[in-house]
Amino acid sequence: MVPLSFAGHSFLALPEAALFWPAQGALLIADLHFEKASWFARSGQFLPPHDSEATLDMIEGLVARTGARAVWSLGDSFHDADGVARLSSHARARLEALTARLDWVWITGNHDATISDPLGGRLLEEVHIDGIILRHQADPADPRPEISGHFHPKLRLSLRGRPISRRCFIRSDSKLILPALGALTGGLDAGHGEIRRAVGAGAHALVPVADRLLHFPLT
Repeated sequence: MVPLSFAGHSFLALPEAALFWPAQGALLIADLHFEKASWFARSGQFLPPHDSEATLDMIEGLVARTGARAVWSLGDSFHDADGVARLSSHARARLEALTARLDWVWITGNHDATISDPLGGRLLEEVHIDGIILRHQADPADPRPEISGHFHPKLRLSLRGRPISRRCFIRSDSKLILPALGALTGGLDAGHGEIRRAVGAGAHALVPVADRLLHFPLT
């Protein structure tokens, strides 16, 4: 975990694509896309069927590592509105155990906008806390500090002729976009025009490594 400052608050960025807010005791995660593999399977595209369990492994590990008392999931937690129904009984029990013991908030996204029963926790469109808005997709017209997901940003570089791709955070003066945590989520290049339009000028891609936060300007 490495320090990350945003909007006058201190956070800890985790290489596993999550953000911890010590003052709130809250773990912030985005774009879990539970049951993505089973959604594709319905149309005959078969992917490894254990994505929800693998994503739950990551969440449980991050909660234990940070000591989080709350988890705030910033939208697209399920790949579609029927994803809850397709969870295995084992994955369902694990998720219900987490939402029962933690202050769990589900922020709705474009994939799960019509979800009604996410197995515990609170279901909200957005959250305002300590001067920061938590929502699924960045609003370029809103000048207020905001933390969001949606874009699944990845930094792509060439190192000694070899392509390298890493999940990354995107930060500008008023926007902070989290990478996707879900096991089967892809990624949009950090310098893509849609991301740059969402965050405005002066944005950087941030990659947490073992002991520091690497900064890459989006030029």
